[in-house]
Amino acid sequence: MQTYKFISNNIESTLLIGSDLGQLLQRGDVITLTGDLGAGKTTLTKGIAQGLGINAPVSSPTFTIIKEYQQGHIPLYHFDLYRLGESALDEDLGYEEYLYGDGVCVIEWSQFIAELLPEDCLNITINHRGSEESEREIQFSFKSQRWEPIIKELMNKCGI
Repeated sequence: MQTYKFISNNIESTLLIGSDLGQLLQRGDVITLTGDLGAGKTTLTKGIAQGLGINAPVSSPTFTIIKEYQQGHIPLYHFDLYRLGESALDEDLGYEEYLYGDGVCVIEWSQFIAELLPEDCLNITINHRGSEESEREIQFSFKSQRWEPIIKELMNKCGI
């Protein structure tokens, strides 16, 4: 597994990293997001939506579980499985239709459906960093070589 780390100094930087990533994504891409509550998973997803050309307000789908955004050049399916927890696999939410569909899936708390995820996911972990409240370490890891040129281009776009 390969890993790359980015540092975000503020919310705007996290949005920009997400937006730059969103511009590089393709139909069928699956992104998992890991991090504590309040780490910035939804903020990064807002940026990804912007990069996909979605101008609608993006919020955490905590109570609806899955939100669909069709307005961009690629649909975005934003999952938040926190409330379902270990019972997420028991729910018949049509995961496969999203995971193997024509949009980009961004999944918060993906560990609850890990056995359903495709092998070539991009895994993103966001952690608080340092004493600054808004500073984050954003770690990208992946198994599939398909992601390496995407992450390297993202690093160039972000000036890393």
